[in-house]
Amino acid sequence: MKKVKFVATAGLVVTLSGCASILTDDTQRINVMSSSSQKLEVEIDGRVQNAPGIITVKKENKDKTLTVKTAGCEQQIALNKEVEPTFFVNILSGGAFGSTTDYATEKMWRYQDSVEIKCVQ
Repeated sequence: MKKVKFVATAGLVVTLSGCASILTDDTQRINVMSSSSQKLEVEIDGRVQNAPGIITVKKENKDKTLTVKTAGCEQQIALNKEVEPTFFVNILSGGAFGSTTDYATEKMWRYQDSVEIKCVQ
């Protein structure tokens, strides 16, 4: 009977424990704001997106550069990777297997939630 309880409890823990691979997307949404009211074109990962507004960035195990292409606002802004907080929960609940999965899928990384572009007018 004790063995059945142990197996049931272990199964419940594994079922209810999550990891960054399950709990997060492989992309992140970043709010890009501007010091001016003009529309901006920004490039990241080879894709041009419009700002101000929300842009989408693929999570990867590397820092990225947001390039502003609009005249008068040309600049490059560093997006530094950091570890997704859910990764640490996974280490406690999922152990080495779950954290290895998070690392392999690169979903354990994130970038800042917002960026402000300061244009010279």
